[in-house]
Amino acid sequence: MRRRLATDRYSYSHGQGTLPAAMKREALSHNDTRGGDTRGGADRRAASAAQAARAVPASRGSEACDLRRQTGLFAWGLPLAQAGGSFWLPDPASTTAHYTDYLFYAIFYISAFFFALIVVLMTVFLILYRRRDSRSKADKAPSHSTVLELFWTFVPVCIVIYIFAAGFIGYMEMRTAPPDAYEIRVTGQKWKWFFTYPTGYVDENLHVPIDRPVRLVMTSRDVIHSLFIPAFRLKMDLVPGRYTSTWFHAVRPGEYPLLCAEYCGDNHSSMLAEVVVHEPGRFEKWLEEASNFMKNLSPVEAGRILYQRQGCAQCHSLDGTRKVGPSFKNAYGEPVRFADGTTAVADENYLRESILVPDAKIVAGYPPQMPPYQGLLDEDKIAALIAFIKSLSDAHADEATPPADADEAPAPDASP
Repeated sequence: MRRRLATDRYSYSHGQGTLPAAMKREALSHNDTRGGDTRGGADRRAASAAQAARAVPASRGSEACDLRRQTGLFAWGLPLAQAGGSFWLPDPASTTAHYTDYLFYAIFYISAFFFALIVVLMTVFLILYRRRDSRSKADKAPSHSTVLELFWTFVPVCIVIYIFAAGFIGYMEMRTAPPDAYEIRVTGQKWKWFFTYPTGYVDENLHVPIDRPVRLVMTSRDVIHSLFIPAFRLKMDLVPGRYTSTWFHAVRPGEYPLLCAEYCGDNHSSMLAEVVVHEPGRFEKWLEEASNFMKNLSPVEAGRILYQRQGCAQCHSLDGTRKVGPSFKNAYGEPVRFADGTTAVADENYLRESILVPDAKIVAGYPPQMPPYQGLLDEDKIAALIAFIKSLSDAHADEATPPADADEAPAPDASP
């Protein structure tokens, strides 16, 4: 029953059929307007929004009718769900987004209808049955009406059954990943996302292909986080010590915000990332280049990228500013005092130990919050990080090439 719901009735969501024509034409039109464009993220998002807006009127014709016929039960709510973004919701960009949209609008309009009905009736009754000089005594009210009681019981029950049916079918579809989904492992920690691909490559943003479904297998290293992609109507908690999973199938190339929707500490609001949906054929090329980025960069440049992608930037500044952890500025070669009163020089061995087992020596004045990276970084990446930290030391500038601003680190072309 579960598999049939997920594969037969809505097979287009799993890539076994065809996408709704409105979504397909919007994606193709977006591809045509982009061509070989490699502009920045803001320009790509603006172009995507403009193209989606132009595609909205065309999606309200026969394509919307076809989609209503496919889903039957929710036909009346789908024009709003498929007409693009609104005041309430961003443009839908996945095959399952419409399940959330039409149920949202169904509940919204049902609530609006009964709100208006109650307010209108209340106003009418206030006027009709107000106290008057000609009527000093109120009329006797009826004590019982079987028809009225059946009516106000039957109608809410039907509404609740409808909402349950709509939610159940959408939930089954959104929770049942297709067997051929591309799997990406997601790890959350304060306050950074890590996306691990089958090649072993780890990135700070989620890159996915447009031409196949993607399954996310997720866990947390510290506290509960919640991965939320508004454009995909996707939200799932990451729980320490266990795995959760979810899936989606993007239908439009571009960049979409990804954020944590569960309060997880001081810098919760900065736990942000982007979903980059690549055009057909570009994802594989990007992954190959990204997986081999260390082979084409110097240790300092590679360390600078790792500093950003491995979450170091969330807790360690580059300008001497105090954050959750000590600053990397002039850290190498300097004496360090620990919480137990001992001291040591921050050389290569100390930095390596601090990366792999950070609780081995706690710097005085800082909480022991850094997660261990043992088993997550190989020796080449550790060496690159040490070279990057060494390059930030004024006293050892001649031992490593000083890097440019870490925010301008070179990286593989991530344009969708």
